Amino acid sequence: MNINLTNKNLTQKEKEEIEKLLKRQKEGLNDLEQMWYLMDLIWDELGCDNKNLDWEKIGKFYSHPVWLLNGLFIEQHDISMKHRHAISDWIVKHNFKNVVDFGGGFGTLGRLIAEKNKNIKVYIFEPYPSEFGLKRAAELENIQFINKLESNYDCLVSIDVLEHLPDPLGEFDKMIKSVKKDGYLVIANCFAPVIKCHLPQTFHLRYTFDMFARMMGLEVIGHLEGSHAIIYKKIREKKQNWKKIRFYEKLSKITFPIIEFLKTILKTVK
Repeated sequence: MNINLTNKNLTQKEKEEIEKLLKRQKEGLNDLEQMWYLMDLIWDELGCDNKNLDWEKIGKFYSHPVWLLNGLFIEQHDISMKHRHAISDWIVKHNFKNVVDFGGGFGTLGRLIAEKNKNIKVYIFEPYPSEFGLKRAAELENIQFINKLESNYDCLVSIDVLEHLPDPLGEFDKMIKSVKKDGYLVIANCFAPVIKCHLPQTFHLRYTFDMFARMMGLEVIGHLEGSHAIIYKKIREKKQNWKKIRFYEKLSKITFPIIEFLKTILKTVK
């Protein structure tokens, strides 16, 4: 994996930290696998555990330079950028006035939207912003990082975020509340164990997330072509019935291993 470190916004210290990480690559892996390997390496070194969550350690993980490396990698990875261009093109096509990127991290998607349409106000809601990401965002007048959600966005986008969070449905509710009625949510999830910071307690949503979306006041519009995201429309304002949601969440968790087991059995049937 070769990463271009010539960007003027990178400090010498940031370049040195990234170079240290790149020297720890493992032989025989492709670029994406190398990125996953390095993230898992730092996760383990910081003593993080995806079943016994220690948020002091996990906070250090999400503030580690490996996430700066991940952001730079994404911007040089063709498939990742293809997905982000597809999402940003869809958003620009709909000419929204304001858009929030929930868990926008490095700010790549937010910057794409802001660059493609300077009339769209873009907000990046990110608890662990990097100095590099903040500097890049400062180059554009119509984008800013925020630490609190409002409740009037035309569209919310969230790419590969919910699988990192211990209460994804609770966070999903916050997302929904931040969007105005008849607004849109563009959500891409990866409820799978591709890296260790994806929490196993979220994996059951691989099969039931759309069911919860409907239960929580959204219409499932469908797949956003050219990306791994799904488009949802907020069709009603409603107070969530958390007793019902949590009941079905428990049911989803119970049925998940059964579904996985049946899939394994069915694969052996010819």
